[in-house]
Parts: sequence; structure tokens; C-alpha cells
Amino acid sequence: MRNYAKEYREYHGKPAQKKRRAGRNKARSLMIKKKGASAVAGKDVHHKDRNTRNNSSSNLSIISKSKNRSMK
Repeated sequence: MRNYAKEYREYHGKPAQKKRRAGRNKARSLMIKKKGASAVAGKDVHHKDRNTRNNSSSNLSIISKSKNRSMK
């Protein structure tokens, strides 16, 4: 059985991971403000240069979850 408390304590709760998560949330928030919530619903915000810290509007796009998560 998956131990979520341990997972958070050992990974998700680390300061570096919190900072990365905040950056992803900020990118999503920026796209919601720019395009609207309905445009982003059920989709991912893609960083064109693959740098998740670069949240400039020219670097962000909205794409399907399957396409975004299959990119390598």
C-alpha cells in the first residue's frame, strides 16, 4: 500500500520540490489569466524550452495531457 505521508516527508515536502511545484502552479495560473479557465481545463501548461522556471508568456502553451507527458 502506498504511504503518502512518507512520500510527502521524503520527497514532496522538501524545499526544492516545493519551489518547483510553486513554479508549475504559477505557470498554470498565468495561463488561466491569459486564456481563461475553460481553455486550460483538462490540459497541461507546456514550457516550450522545457525550463519549468521560465514562466514568460512566450514560453508557455496549452497542450493535451497525453502529448505533454509523452515528450522526452
